[in-house]
Amino acid sequence: MGIDFMEPSAVTSLVEHLAVIVFAITGALVASRKQMDIFGFVLLGTATGVGGGTVRDVLLGHLPLVWVQDPSYLVVCIVATSITFFTAHLVRSRYRALLWFDALGLSLFCVLGTEHALNIGAHPIVAILMGMITATFGGIIRDVLGGEVSLLLKREIYVTAALTGAVVFVGLEMVNQGRAVNLAVGFLCCFVVRGFALYFGWSVPAYKARPGRDIY
Repeated sequence: MGIDFMEPSAVTSLVEHLAVIVFAITGALVASRKQMDIFGFVLLGTATGVGGGTVRDVLLGHLPLVWVQDPSYLVVCIVATSITFFTAHLVRSRYRALLWFDALGLSLFCVLGTEHALNIGAHPIVAILMGMITATFGGIIRDVLGGEVSLLLKREIYVTAALTGAVVFVGLEMVNQGRAVNLAVGFLCCFVVRGFALYFGWSVPAYKARPGRDIY
């Protein structure tokens, strides 16, 4: 029997694989900037693709990990990064492409991670946190392994975008708007916030040093 792609589980699996592929490509693009070999591409891309979900599941105690149960997540990472190894030179501005691919992966993972946490019984606040972790930790792992300055250290509207998408998704879930609508709206909210930040150069206010006061 074939897969019924109208089933929610099949749709979720497809979207999760898409999110993993997108983040794996961002890892491969960093590898291209560092002029790594194909094994470096695969390692960096795979760590980026499954890193956020791995951290989430370990924190939630949800074992075995998804990619251990279903190695197809590793397969799509290997295929996507290998293709990127041979095609990355075709992208004129790889850093700009990296940022937009990252925004797409961020938006997909923030709602998928939040939904996953809710499905295994996490409190809504914990689920929001897990959505943020799923969305951002893959990028953090990518930047650390690739020797890049993390987006978190660049005053980027990054975690804020993931938080927005996760909060909107949980809010819609609580009023039962329908799973497809909730996922789509949460995704769009995150992507619009992150996309506007990239396009208009928005950033969060930074801490500014001020003269201290003597305490008597």
